[in-house]
Amino acid sequence: MNPFSERKDILNAINRVIRPETGNGERSDDGEVLECRACGSRSTKGELRENLYVCPHCGFHSKVSARSRIRMIADKGSFREISRTLEGSDPLDFPGYREKTAQARETTGLREAVITGTCRIDGYKVVIAVMDSRFLMASMGMAVGEKITRACEYAVKKKLPLIIFSASGGARMQEGILSLMQMAKTSAAIARHDEAGLLYISVLTNPTTGGVTASFASLGDVILAEPGALIGFAGPRVIEQTIGEKLPEGFQHAEFQREHGFVDVVVSRPEMRETLARLLRLHQQ
Repeated sequence: MNPFSERKDILNAINRVIRPETGNGERSDDGEVLECRACGSRSTKGELRENLYVCPHCGFHSKVSARSRIRMIADKGSFREISRTLEGSDPLDFPGYREKTAQARETTGLREAVITGTCRIDGYKVVIAVMDSRFLMASMGMAVGEKITRACEYAVKKKLPLIIFSASGGARMQEGILSLMQMAKTSAAIARHDEAGLLYISVLTNPTTGGVTASFASLGDVILAEPGALIGFAGPRVIEQTIGEKLPEGFQHAEFQREHGFVDVVVSRPEMRETLARLLRLHQQ
């Protein structure tokens, strides 16, 4: 079994969790009807937006863009982006890679798969990094690793807490070993932040996999996760074939990870801002 093919299948399934449907085939805005693949219930786009894109019937957390998540978390008007112009290149001249990144930039309005900056949460200033799965499944290439590293260094310089929202398909294979090197690079940056005695909160969202899980996403002083988030390194079929055993039900989901000590708390999206504010308040005291 090809592990890359399995990961692609998993991520494609996640991308299809919420599918749009309208009676006449035309798209509208708030009146557009969306069907939850988790429970099959229908809600309008306006209803989902008001509920922070959480299904009001079953609580399923659909994916949100990085900028939408920042608006949900940050005090109004407090976000200031850093490393805004940094973007990746094509170091290996990988076939089709430049076209894919160009398309991702056009469709998302982002230069890369992570946004970094400073903001205030309930008045507490922090450095924040938010990955956006719309951009090549938020895979980590050189630019993503560099932006995360610079965010860590800025937090150390300004003596600020660091919060990273992870959502990734793993290392970006089109950049080969240069992508894998970002695992060590970001981990070293997190270590320097820790040595400075500063707080790092890692928030794992759906999905957090591969080299991101195996590096900065797993190094938080406090690790939070959204309900139902897929968290792991390799896909379950690859693991089962490697160890020759059947995996437990719900393996790699946030709730399973919490029960086994990998995640500290599973926090629903409507409660995330207050939870972060409470942690920042306790740390300052």
